[in-house]
Amino acid sequence: MASTHSSILLFIYNANSGLGNALLDSAHKIVDPATYACSLCQLTYGTFREKKKWKDFRENFHLPMTFLHKDEFFEAYSNVAPETIELPIIYNVENENLETMVEAAELNRLENESELIDMIRERV
Repeated sequence: MASTHSSILLFIYNANSGLGNALLDSAHKIVDPATYACSLCQLTYGTFREKKKWKDFRENFHLPMTFLHKDEFFEAYSNVAPETIELPIIYNVENENLETMVEAAELNRLENESELIDMIRERV
């Protein structure tokens, strides 16, 4: 009998939620993009909106994806201590178990959303 399991990709941004934070993040990306702390944000979003190629991939990929800001993640996963992981990060979540799929150092090396898409496809 084939096993059925729920698997999702969980993306954690190295940024806090909320409109004020989003506006500050957008300004930071414009003024000093080299020092912006969230490579995942830079890979998937332009200054004000989601990148088209990324959005198309996300909407048509065979696994569901969930996106959380760091404050939302640590609230939802209170068993994960902030000092134990480096953000941003992508997890494969199966049966509520977090398995690291792409670490921060790997995300930081990617040049664009195409490289991120290729990496996700390779690892799923």
